Amino acid sequence: MANTTFTGPVRSQNGFQSITKSATTGAVTVDATFGATTSVTNLTTTNLTTTNLVTTNLVFTDQNHPSTVAINATATATAAQVATGYITSTSAAATTITLPTGTLLGAAIGATKGTVLDLYIDNTGGASTVTIAVATNGILSTAAADTPGSFGDLTIASGVTGLARFTIMFSSATAYVFTRTA
Repeated sequence: MANTTFTGPVRSQNGFQSITKSATTGAVTVDATFGATTSVTNLTTTNLTTTNLVTTNLVFTDQNHPSTVAINATATATAAQVATGYITSTSAAATTITLPTGTLLGAAIGATKGTVLDLYIDNTGGASTVTIAVATNGILSTAAADTPGSFGDLTIASGVTGLARFTIMFSSATAYVFTRTA
């Protein structure tokens, strides 16, 4: 198929796909789908210059989390553990996970004002509750403070209902606001 260049907007009711085709087998792999729900399957960061990378309104809707970490006893999570976006716990005892400081987490993910990170806590394999605690330079959002039974609920039940999503929003490179969003 020929390459086509457009000077105006390109529109589609059903989205667009970016693909690669194997030269040897002819197999087609979808690298990215652009539409109402945008997903990127294969993202190569070779020669990526982050100086000019603007991530405003960049949302990854496919929360696949290829790497997860387990925290099965009361501890302070490292910035690297939180940066995976997915923490599991299978503890039989009540566990408290304290988040890293805003400075450590911000440095680990290269945060600036406006950076957003979703953190999933999976306690479906646990036998007791997991409680999340925020550290220095991390505060509960106004929504969390005003409605502690929902947005401010920092306890995750065990078993089949033991999943929670928290949103960490950076107000600077070293400070974040924390809210339960599911």
